[in-house]
Amino acid sequence: MGVELAIAVVIAAVFLALGWFLRRSIGEGKVRRAEELAAKIISDAQKEAEIKKKEALLEARDEWYRAKSKFERETRAKRAELGRSEKILSDRESNLDRKVDILSRKERDIQGRERAISAKERGIATREGELSRLIEEENKRLERMAGMSSEEAKRHLIQNLESQARHEAAQFIKQIKGEAREKADREAREIIVSAIQRCAAGHTVESTVSVVSLPNDEMKGRIIGREGRNIRSFETATGVDVIVDDTPEAVILSGYDPVRREVAKIALEKLILDGRIHPGRIEEIVAKASKEIEEIIKLAGEEACLESGVAGIHPKLVRYLGKLKYRTSYGQNVLQHSKEVSLLAGLMAAELDLDPAMAKRAGLLHDIGKSIDREMEGPHTQIGFELAKKFNEPPEILNAILGHHEDVEPTSLITVLVEAADAISGARPGARRETLEGYIKRLEKLEDIADSFSGVSKAYAIQAGREIRVIVEPQRIDDERAGELVDDIAEKIQSEMEYPGQIKVIVIRETRAVGYAK
Repeated sequence: MGVELAIAVVIAAVFLALGWFLRRSIGEGKVRRAEELAAKIISDAQKEAEIKKKEALLEARDEWYRAKSKFERETRAKRAELGRSEKILSDRESNLDRKVDILSRKERDIQGRERAISAKERGIATREGELSRLIEEENKRLERMAGMSSEEAKRHLIQNLESQARHEAAQFIKQIKGEAREKADREAREIIVSAIQRCAAGHTVESTVSVVSLPNDEMKGRIIGREGRNIRSFETATGVDVIVDDTPEAVILSGYDPVRREVAKIALEKLILDGRIHPGRIEEIVAKASKEIEEIIKLAGEEACLESGVAGIHPKLVRYLGKLKYRTSYGQNVLQHSKEVSLLAGLMAAELDLDPAMAKRAGLLHDIGKSIDREMEGPHTQIGFELAKKFNEPPEILNAILGHHEDVEPTSLITVLVEAADAISGARPGARRETLEGYIKRLEKLEDIADSFSGVSKAYAIQAGREIRVIVEPQRIDDERAGELVDDIAEKIQSEMEYPGQIKVIVIRETRAVGYAK
């Protein structure tokens, strides 16, 4: 038992010694390998560090070169800019030097002129002193010769001159009054006649209807529409009545407002040309026609101001002036009448040495109230006065508008001239015509044309002048000649008359045999 224990102890010791030796051998190998690996790592790190260092140096050098190049470019640019600035400053300095030289020369010239003026002033003062002395000596000599002092001579001379002046003034005033009485009427007539001769304008007959020509009578059905929906939509959109009667190839637009009637006429003409007539299209075309009329009104007002030579009128007042293009009074177009009054008033003002521009302005605006007198109550003079006052027209213009029909006392001669020009324009031959008179003349003209042909027995204009029936003598006009006569009469009517739509010509040739049975 003890031996076994001893052997076990020996074996254990041997194994411990052997294990220690083995661990030591293995540890020393690991240490050597670790040291070798560490040395290699250190060597590689040193090499990599050297490479990084070289790369950093190269990059720093490149950056330095780039910075140097940029600095040199900026330096060259700044030097060039400084060079230009120096050149500009040099040029300015040269200009200043020249200006200084010029100012110096001018200053020397001024100083020379001042010295010359001073010398002349001294010479004049000397001469004035000498002249005063000579005048005083001459006055004393005259006093001795006349036996009167200078004050007594002055009083005596003034009394004589005053008496003579009063006598001559009285005679002159009497002569002027006589000449004025003799020439006043003649000169007034010459001024008015001259103004009338230099102004002429055509006017249209007042009417509340407009006629629209159609390409054919079938278009009337399209205008009316199914169950009348088109014509109702058109009348609602325009506020104008559409009259579709038996007038060949024409419809009539009836309305009291001329602007609405013109909008309706333009819209209907566009619809006829377009061919698409239905309620939606009607509203669209009427809106376009309204804008077109607004532009026409604006242009008419501007053209009236330009033709009359009147400037500075407020744009809204110019528009009201343009509306007069569609306003008539006693058959006379109000815009044409206003331009005529403006020209007449300006001509008379120039003859009388008054302000022609103010007279023209007053004449052009004197009937401005008629542009809205159908929308407001009261006379057109009062409406025009309020309208012009709203747009800050001068007092002379306001008085001319309010007083051109003698409603108020005139406060300036401009009002009197406008009143006279207004009367001249309205009273001259052909300025105003009644509608009935024109209608009768048109019918008479139509019948006279038919009667002028040989073989015509009698002619009758019927259907308000839309048809002419011609009765011929059957012995002189045969059937073949009747057909030719229709064309001849129609051609002469076309060449000599103006009329809406068309006129139907009918030639009637009738032979009757009458007998009696007894």
